[in-house]
Amino acid sequence: MIQVFAKEFNSFLNSLIAYIVIAVFLVGIGLLIWVFPETSVLDYGYADLDTLFSLGPYVFVFLIPAITMKSFAEERKIGTLELLLTKPLTDWDVVIGKFLASFLLTVVAILPTVVYYFSIYQLGEPVGNIDTPGVIGSYIGLILLGGVFCAVGIFASSITNNQIVSFVLAAFLCITIYSGFESLSSLASTGTLALSIKEFGILYHYESLSRGLIDSRDLFYFISVAGILIVGTKTVLSSRQW
Repeated sequence: MIQVFAKEFNSFLNSLIAYIVIAVFLVGIGLLIWVFPETSVLDYGYADLDTLFSLGPYVFVFLIPAITMKSFAEERKIGTLELLLTKPLTDWDVVIGKFLASFLLTVVAILPTVVYYFSIYQLGEPVGNIDTPGVIGSYIGLILLGGVFCAVGIFASSITNNQIVSFVLAAFLCITIYSGFESLSSLASTGTLALSIKEFGILYHYESLSRGLIDSRDLFYFISVAGILIVGTKTVLSSRQW
């Protein structure tokens, strides 16, 4: 697993993908937080990072599939996947290694945004007038969300040998499991049913963490969804033997 992880992460660093993804994410979020008048914290007048945590997931919908789209699709297309699988590695080693590499790159992209927190911390009136527990919970939610999207991405990449198809499918699945259930709940006939439908979607649990409430049920939800997708990827990979 370590060998696959190191190989995959180094391939990101040796290509433009990692740097483009990180740059686009940081510049895009930076413009939204500080420049664009509709979302600028300077015009909004409140010391918070709501812009990052409310719009960041939608940026991830496109950036994370761009990271993961070649995980299996490219190797399957050029024939190196079979070569990789002939080495003394299990299917789990390959899947987990590729997942961790893309997840680490996502975390690396998120970490520099901590600078935004300290900047807004100093801009508060008085200094430090910011909901720190809410920010911590939101960062945990954003990192876990990134993990789920990475799992979605490698799953989409495992079922096709076309990177573009992988990207489109992953982006569609990401937006569906993020906000699709929230939209579907509006069609429910009762409030209880609507809540039950919302609980199946990521947005419900993400917003819960964003309030600074670190509930084990929300953590279990994110880990479970990512785990199911990773198992699905392993199943697809193992199907070559059927």
